[in-house]
Amino acid sequence: MHDERKALIFALSAVLLWSTVATAFKITLRYMSPIQMLAAASVVSVVILLAIAALQGKLGAIWPTFRARPGYYLVLGLVNPLIYYLVLFKAYDLLPASLAQPLNYSWAITLTLMAALFLGQTIRRQDWIAAALGYFGVVIIATKGQLFSLQFDSPLGIGLALLSTLLWAGYWILNTKNAADPVVGILLSFVLSLPISLTLAGLTASWQGIPWQGWLAVSYVGLFEMGVTFMLWLSAMKYTQNTSRISNLIFISPFISLLLLATIIGETIHLSTLIGLMCIVVGLLIQQRTGKRGKPSAASASS
Repeated sequence: MHDERKALIFALSAVLLWSTVATAFKITLRYMSPIQMLAAASVVSVVILLAIAALQGKLGAIWPTFRARPGYYLVLGLVNPLIYYLVLFKAYDLLPASLAQPLNYSWAITLTLMAALFLGQTIRRQDWIAAALGYFGVVIIATKGQLFSLQFDSPLGIGLALLSTLLWAGYWILNTKNAADPVVGILLSFVLSLPISLTLAGLTASWQGIPWQGWLAVSYVGLFEMGVTFMLWLSAMKYTQNTSRISNLIFISPFISLLLLATIIGETIHLSTLIGLMCIVVGLLIQQRTGKRGKPSAASASS
């Protein structure tokens, strides 16, 4: 049953929550390494996703779904959350969040190009325009407006932020072959990757001495970046008859995120970041307006 009021409430809730996660990333990284952050957040996410699956009566589908394609779900789990979030968190560790977040936001443009390469989908003229605008915005942000110098504060951080867009787009391309329920599918990804992230965290870092602020922040990341917000967005898509109008709300997220980073973390928001982000958003709007696949979906914001 369609209910535009419910769709709007769910979508705005998801957008507002996604807008806060970049701030939560930076707070968590004050107390934990990227691999610790991934492991702890994944534990929270598994608990939340299991609760959601139980409430929806889908627990019985978990084992049959995995048994049908165990290798496929293991690969999904290795890509996301394991490698994707480890790369993303390290990028946030090396860069100001006000740079890492807009760079990661270009993933939807990356998805269009990768879909053409791996799925044989045609790239239209409008998509080339969107890609050109988006990556021009990336260069503006990465160079802080010094376009011709091509000097970066952290080349590794910039590279990891851009690599995260390839990993996230690759994850959704892999998901085009997934006919399983989305909650069950993403739960399997987290469950299968969790032992690996916990082992890596145990081997490389100590859990002693982490204050309650770190545990609270990482729980927030696991709850809202990887768990509940995903379901809010799916619910919005379920209730609306106008998917395009609802999904356009996602473009509010990076600007709210920058405002929160400036007020809570105290990061300086460069004019070049705003200009570059505007280029990326305009490119994404052009892409979405043409009805292209790859528009923001359930897990797109945070990232």
